[in-house]
Amino acid sequence: MRRFPALVAIVLVAVCGPAFAEQNYPPPEFSMGYEFPDVFMPGPRADWAGYVDIAVLALALGLAAYLAHRRRSRYGMVLLTVFSLLYFGFYRKGCICAIGAIQNVSLALADPGYALPVAAGAFFLLPLLAALFFGRVFCSGVCPLGAIQEIVLLRPVQVPKWLDGPLSVLPALYLGFAVLLAATGSAFIICEYDPFVLFFRLSGPLMMLIFGVVMLLVAVFVGRPYCRYACPYGVLLGLVSPAARWKVSITGGDECIQCHLCADACPYGAIEAPVLPTPMGDRRRGKRELTLLLVLLPAFLMLGAGLARLSSPMLARADSRVRLADRLWLEEAGHVEGQTEASEAFDTQGRPTIEAYAEAAAVRGAFDRGSWWLGIWIGLVFWARMIALSIRRHHDDYRVNARDCVACARCFRACPLEHTHNRNGELPSAGGPAEGTQ
Repeated sequence: MRRFPALVAIVLVAVCGPAFAEQNYPPPEFSMGYEFPDVFMPGPRADWAGYVDIAVLALALGLAAYLAHRRRSRYGMVLLTVFSLLYFGFYRKGCICAIGAIQNVSLALADPGYALPVAAGAFFLLPLLAALFFGRVFCSGVCPLGAIQEIVLLRPVQVPKWLDGPLSVLPALYLGFAVLLAATGSAFIICEYDPFVLFFRLSGPLMMLIFGVVMLLVAVFVGRPYCRYACPYGVLLGLVSPAARWKVSITGGDECIQCHLCADACPYGAIEAPVLPTPMGDRRRGKRELTLLLVLLPAFLMLGAGLARLSSPMLARADSRVRLADRLWLEEAGHVEGQTEASEAFDTQGRPTIEAYAEAAAVRGAFDRGSWWLGIWIGLVFWARMIALSIRRHHDDYRVNARDCVACARCFRACPLEHTHNRNGELPSAGGPAEGTQ
């Protein structure tokens, strides 16, 4: 079983190797120094094909829930992971995915003129609905970005808590910026800076290729670095999964023997060790700290909103329309010489510069409004992080943190109680262990 991911990794290298080889046919020649752009988006598909993708997603989510909660099979989850990587990754070329659909939904909510594609809405909602009932089963073996990292994880090491804690805040910040840029129609940065989509589409910018290779090399040792420290959709799943009707349990309801094997097997830091009761003095101090943080919530929100509002002009320059207007003004005022490709293209259209200035002003206004919400979100993220650090809940056994658990089934395989069930041939109760666990 341990050799299986290594063999799959070799296959991936063989598939992705030709990605940047020469083309199968000579490109046509153009004059005037024309350069071919990077082909980064897959072509359009028939409407029925999108419904097929939705059906495959729903079936994969259902199978992941079955494998995680009923079958409790690590081997089955690995097979599902390989299938999802091949279908949603290499066959569908990573588009559309639930992670990128965040931007489509954000734009649809902000711009009434934008029609949300059915596939984008379904890919955004279905994993969240599954998480509401079964936890993060989308992450377990359905998401192609998680799948490619899961397969190359060969020598996992634990990330120290002092480093994991601060890094775990980054996805929430990334989510806020991505939503703002998408809602203003400025950029879809989640897709633009996807580190693995180049392997799926076999094309893309060289710098993103390097970034993807580095990320995969890190993923050999660090469990799913993109999922844990960058993925914005994981933030939404982490908010929903603690309320799941059926949560992943390590022992399937049996009494934990506290062997620590599950915590050693989990490369994602999702297993919480037993916590002793807090002494009375520390408990009183903790209550005072919690009360103070509750009182300070408005201050966190206002501070975040104020700082984000001050940075609005800088954030607005992420939009190409704002950068174009700034360049046109510099050229008209004689502060710069020559033209950029964008300003030259604008001139060839014969449009007056006042139109560019008007478009840029509208974009800046949208950023001024959106930056308030971004700042409130950032303040709330840091406030919630401090709340989490101040709360210490007592529990006697090793338990799964539903927010961080990706239902990969590694802890099932490590738990000796699970093997006892297998030897005795016992059938599980709902959500409990099953015979045949690998």
